[in-house]
Amino acid sequence: MNTAYVALGANLGDPAATVRAAFGALANLPESRVSRSSSLYRTAPVGLTDQPDFINAVAELQTTLAPEALLEALFDIEQRFGRIRADKNGPRTLDLDLLLYDDQVIDLPHLTLPHPRLHLRAFVLQPLAEIAPQLVIPGRGAVAAWLPAVANQGIVKL
Repeated sequence: MNTAYVALGANLGDPAATVRAAFGALANLPESRVSRSSSLYRTAPVGLTDQPDFINAVAELQTTLAPEALLEALFDIEQRFGRIRADKNGPRTLDLDLLLYDDQVIDLPHLTLPHPRLHLRAFVLQPLAEIAPQLVIPGRGAVAAWLPAVANQGIVKL
């Protein structure tokens, strides 16, 4: 089994209910199981700030799906939840980002691992640190070491 980390976020409709339901959808992925899931966090939007706050979380998956197959499965879940890819950093019914897959470093047009901005976002680092405090981001270092750099970003554990 491989260990993958997935970020979940939503800010349209009932985002807390959507993120909870998305945990269930992740649990139903083939050849995969959710081994840990973080608390939910309320966060201010990044980039386009004129939109509702987000609800974010992180899931740890044990999976035999290859990284590209897992990414496609995540896109399928987003579509089932009504995701429309319009504005970058804009409002969304559900966003699922593949953050890490074991210690693999991948740089493809459609998949970059580790996720290129995970170390810059409190809405990813805080829930990730909650469930995997000793985790090391390949090429970046320990998750915990990056938390002070994002301490000024608004995030509240629900």
